[in-house]
Amino acid sequence: MNRRYGAPPDFTEADLAEEPGPRRLIVGISGASGVIYGVRLLELLRPLPIETHLVISRAAEVALAAETDLKPAVAPCSIRSMAEIASGVTTTLLSRAADVVLKERRRLVLMVRETPLHTGHLRTMTALSEMGAVIAPPVPAFYAKPQSLAEMIDQTLGRVLDLFGLETGRVRRWGEAAIAGTPPLRSKPRRGAD
Repeated sequence: MNRRYGAPPDFTEADLAEEPGPRRLIVGISGASGVIYGVRLLELLRPLPIETHLVISRAAEVALAAETDLKPAVAPCSIRSMAEIASGVTTTLLSRAADVVLKERRRLVLMVRETPLHTGHLRTMTALSEMGAVIAPPVPAFYAKPQSLAEMIDQTLGRVLDLFGLETGRVRRWGEAAIAGTPPLRSKPRRGAD
């Protein structure tokens, strides 16, 4: 079995197949800085055989206008949205949709995009994890040796899509060569290497 990023130890690909009906994914974009993650996630989902729904907060629309040249989309999770989802006291369509996903015991992935975090933030993340949410901050995988910001974003989003059993072909797994002829990544540098 291929272990997927952030999946519980007993998770298998068969768990994803148990849900009846067409495969669907809700992409939610909150007002946190980093809306490009949501935009790119939607672009990566476009060619895949999955029904995609977008929920975007008003604050995300503002962030989207400030951070991109694109029209509205959905991707990072702000601390405010995270707190609303955790408390169940929802004020937006985005937090309400996430609340329903948790209530129905379906997979919810939150790309919390904030730093530094205080104890209250960490406790909220713990509460969400205990409710079944997966906390997947957009952390760059430098072992993949991205050559551009776009490659770094694709690697992060590909790992998020792994959580839904969706393969984009854009994730460089640990030990895989970047291109033919390139040696695989090593966990330790060779002795005498710079």
